[in-house]
Amino acid sequence: MTQRMLLAMCLALAAAGPAAAELVNENLLVAVPDGYKIDFRDKNATMLINEMVPGAENVHDWTEMITVQIYFGLTDVAPERMKNDIEKRWFGACANAESHSVASDVENGYPVAVWRLTCPLNSTTCKSEMTWFKAIRGNDSFYVVQKAFKFEPSPEQVSEWSRYLRKVSVCDSRLADRPCPGAAIKQ
Repeated sequence: MTQRMLLAMCLALAAAGPAAAELVNENLLVAVPDGYKIDFRDKNATMLINEMVPGAENVHDWTEMITVQIYFGLTDVAPERMKNDIEKRWFGACANAESHSVASDVENGYPVAVWRLTCPLNSTTCKSEMTWFKAIRGNDSFYVVQKAFKFEPSPEQVSEWSRYLRKVSVCDSRLADRPCPGAAIKQ
């Protein structure tokens, strides 16, 4: 595992406990992609959010963005319900929006939903928008990772970012069947 990926996990999981590099308890494994920076972060008692953009962009003027959201303690919501809630807000904000389910599965023992939402014309930005979502219900928290474009991505970009989202996962150092990279199982 690269030092950059461990750094990304530490940043995204600042609330996870002592030295996130130790990966104790439940953790979201997500990396800051090469060429990206974390340009916004916020945390309160119920949620943590990080927004990453290409190095030359910022969260106020972006063409691509990755958003990581961790909802602490939210464990009674199925990924499909989160998908439906996000779709409802998206459809309310964008005329002619479309949703396409990609997957509904279990990964590393956790329920997961992956889908794509498109907005042909965002009334705020006057640009099209396409966002891929991956929602994971953990045992301790709920996780949503989004990859957004303010343009129609090329097939190569779709392939690249699909691989990125496939690597996003949750692990738990307390569970032998869901181990974290480099973490010893606590007995």
